[in-house]
Amino acid sequence: MRFAAFTRRNAVSVHAARRLRPALAAAFSIGLGIGAVQAQTLASLPSAPSVAQPLGTARPIAAWVTFCENYPAECVLDRTEPARITLTPATWSTIVSINRRVNKAVQPMTDMDHWHVADQWNLAEDGFGDCEDYQLLKRHLLAEAGLPRRAMRMTVVVDANGEGHAVLTLLTDRGDLVLDNKTNDILPWHRTGYVFVKRESQDAIAWVSLGGVTSPVTTANR
Repeated sequence: MRFAAFTRRNAVSVHAARRLRPALAAAFSIGLGIGAVQAQTLASLPSAPSVAQPLGTARPIAAWVTFCENYPAECVLDRTEPARITLTPATWSTIVSINRRVNKAVQPMTDMDHWHVADQWNLAEDGFGDCEDYQLLKRHLLAEAGLPRRAMRMTVVVDANGEGHAVLTLLTDRGDLVLDNKTNDILPWHRTGYVFVKRESQDAIAWVSLGGVTSPVTTANR
């Protein structure tokens, strides 16, 4: 899929960057380290990694298309980046820390309450957001910390209530791991209890199917 916005803009606008500062400041003001919390350890991950296999192409969430038009730098795909994250103690510490800080810093609010629309994706610039906004901010911060964006894919799932939900899948050498705003635990994808529908492709600005069920129209879920 091609978007004209990618040829017109190749970075987050100055205005958007300025709006992002409150959310970033809040995230970084909460526990600059993870020593004060009981964090997961790298050794706690399963010894037999599990990978979710793409099954073909899928239609993107409409709100993601608009997000990519407004924040093209967040959707850039560099195929020279690693397809998987090599988890070291330092990398794992960064992932755990950013996941916890964003979950604590962003206040949950549905898009209908926030923007009076069913589904809108952004970077929680004002400190409020729903599921996808948490995950997009996490990816933004993790990419700034040096992790390959190509190995961090926005993913659409269906939760236990049958509602559309967005998580961030980290494709790692220890399997596909999920960052979620509903828990601070970072879980292998097959242990989340979610039905995995689709995620961003690693090879194009597009989406791939993960099987699951009929795709939800929105992911507007706290």
